[in-house]
Amino acid sequence: MTPPITLWRDGELAGQRMRPFDTNADVEKLQIEIFRRMGPEKRLQSGALLSETCRTLLAEGIRKRHPEYDEKHVRLAVIRCLLPEDLFLRAYPSARDILP
Repeated sequence: MTPPITLWRDGELAGQRMRPFDTNADVEKLQIEIFRRMGPEKRLQSGALLSETCRTLLAEGIRKRHPEYDEKHVRLAVIRCLLPEDLFLRAYPSARDILP
């Protein structure tokens, strides 16, 4: 059985420091402080917005790589990027040829 993943604690995951490449240390500290001051509902909303933004960017990249895809194909390609390959193929066996 795989051991559980260590949760983020003070910017660390599993003992490794994760720092954005495009953010200096002072700005990062300010960002962390802002997130800590947010209530749980606001943090959840921020996380949901970030997730939605990532999916939108992912879909735009797929559209650029596959201009022939309609929206159904784009949606399936996004799902393929997000799911483990075996699960995607079990859930969407007819979408085997859809590439991200």
